[in-house]
This record gives sequence, C-alpha cells and structure tokens, in this order.
Amino acid sequence: MDNNDFFPPHAGVGLRELAALIGAELADEAHADRIIRSVSPVARAGEGDLCYILSRKHKDELETCKASAILVDAALRPMIPDHIPVLLTSKPSTAFAMAGAFLYPKAARIPPIVSDGGISPAAYIDPSARLEPDVTVEPMAVIGAGAEIGSGSYIGAGSVIGAGVRIGRDCSVAAGASIVAALIGNNVIIHNGVRIGQDGFGFAPGPRGMLKIVQIGRVIIQDNVEIGANSTVDRGAMDDTVIGEGTKIDNLVQVAHNVRIGRHCAIASGAGIAGSATIGDGVQIGGAVGVNGHITIGDGVQIAAMSGVIASLPPGGRYGGIPARPMPDFMRDVAEMMARSDERAKKRGERND
Repeated sequence: MDNNDFFPPHAGVGLRELAALIGAELADEAHADRIIRSVSPVARAGEGDLCYILSRKHKDELETCKASAILVDAALRPMIPDHIPVLLTSKPSTAFAMAGAFLYPKAARIPPIVSDGGISPAAYIDPSARLEPDVTVEPMAVIGAGAEIGSGSYIGAGSVIGAGVRIGRDCSVAAGASIVAALIGNNVIIHNGVRIGQDGFGFAPGPRGMLKIVQIGRVIIQDNVEIGANSTVDRGAMDDTVIGEGTKIDNLVQVAHNVRIGRHCAIASGAGIAGSATIGDGVQIGGAVGVNGHITIGDGVQIAAMSGVIASLPPGGRYGGIPARPMPDFMRDVAEMMARSDERAKKRGERND
C-alpha cells in the first residue's frame, strides 16, 4: 500500500521493546534493534512492517515477504524464511492486534473531523447539561437537558445526545449518531449513524388498526462496548435493553427491545435479535443471523452466518442452518442436500442426451 496520509506510520519502535509490549518472545536477540513502524499483510510486507501468519496454507505468501518481523506460533516457525525476524507467540492474531493498537493509537478510536479538542461554538449544549473537563464536542452536535458526559469523551459532528442521557469517560460517539433514553459506561465506541434508545417495535391490534404500545424502558451499555455503523439498539418496553461489558457489535445489526446481551460477545453484520431474547456471555453470532424473541442463547455458543435460531440453545455448542441445529447435524444435512442436487443434475443430463 502507498503511504497512507490518513494513518501515517509510527516513528518506530525496536523489536525487543515491541515484543515486551505485546507479550511475545524475540526468537533471536541479534534482531533486537530492528525497527518496526507499521503493520502489513504477509504478501506485501516490506522494511519496517510487522505481519503475522496463522496457517501453512499461506506459506506461498512468504516468498514475497520482506517484513522486518513476523508473529508466529512455535509450530509454524520452521516455515519462516531465515531473513525474517521471528516473534514467537501462542496467539499471533491477538499479539498483532495489540501491536497495531500501539503503532496506530488514533486508528483505534474515532478520529476528530474538524476539532483537536474542546467544545465547538457551532454545537448546541443545553445549559443544564453537565460535561466534565476534556470533553470534545464537534460542530452541529446537540446535547440535551440534563445530559452528562464524562472526561475524555468525544461527541462527533451532527450527533444528538438526548435529555438525561449519561455517557461515561473516554467514550467516542461518531458523526451522525443519536442516543436517547440510555446510560452508557466508560470507554464505549459508537460509530457513525448508530441509533440507540429509540422506540422498540411494539403494537397491538385494535378495531381500527395497530395500536402503539408505549416503550418506557432504557438502554444500558456497559464498559468497553463497541457498536458499528448504522446499527440500532431499541430501548426496552417496560424493562431495559442491556449490552454487557466488552461486547463488540458490527455494522448494521438490530438489537430489539428488552434484549439482554452478555459480556464479551461478538455479533457480526446484518444480525437481528428479536425482542426479549437473552444472549449469554462470550457468544459469537455470525453475519445475517436471525435470533427469535423470548429465547435464551447459552454462554459460549457459536452460531454460523445466515442461521435462524428459533429456540433456546444450551451453553457451549456450535450451531448452524435454518432452523439452527448442532453443527455436525447441519453439515451432514448440507452434504446430503448437495449429493441429492448432484444426482438430480446427472439425471437431467441423461434426459437431455
């Protein structure tokens, strides 16, 4: 990649120092002073770059690799060319993420658009709102009556913070987001266009059509949560919608009213979680998964992309398909379906002859 003006490379850190920072072992102390400035994929890594490799299937990419260091598990070390310094770690991807955060600290947060800090005169802040020191508010942001925002937090251009909303310290709210009826912890990242705290979807049939059921709950977002662009989190109906500590939500995810998501979950793009579903701790939900309302997903469950979960799932399993079922059953069903499809194709071919 050409020189990136958006995220310029780091001034440089020695390999020994970097290894200590990310908990890796420098395989050869002769390379201790090698300088690392950036991160890169293996195939096009050059001088000053750090990369990582997880599998032997990427061995061919090493032929063009000129990285200044590579993160690798000890089992794969023999395949690394002698000219590439090695950092040994049992979790290369984790160490690589830590190195990236150190080399590019600004990329780990939402970058300011026009401000280097402080409150823009083009923002509107209600006189009753309370902002701690060192809060940044970009132009055209609106902060409502009685809202509270903790020190070190960033409120992006054109975002709306509703009346009574509380946002903790060191949070980032990107441009165009809106937050109402919500209490948000510390170190939370909310990306562009996120909608938090709007009505949940609740209606009852009446003699003249659908009657709106008032939604009087809140959204509770705990510490270290990240919510991707254009995702939505509805407030509870008569209870709270809760997102647990450390959970990461991708772009374009829908979280409905009264949903409770546990700690350290990962939810990929396009997923939809219907009202009053309960998601345990450490759950991983693939892209475009649909989760039925009023069911419970146990701790540690993994759900394959494009699955439909219609009933509660016990802890610890891996599931896929519509309806979602244990992964071995799903894979067997897929194999049988493909075999039947091949057989039908062969028969059609015989008739055409």
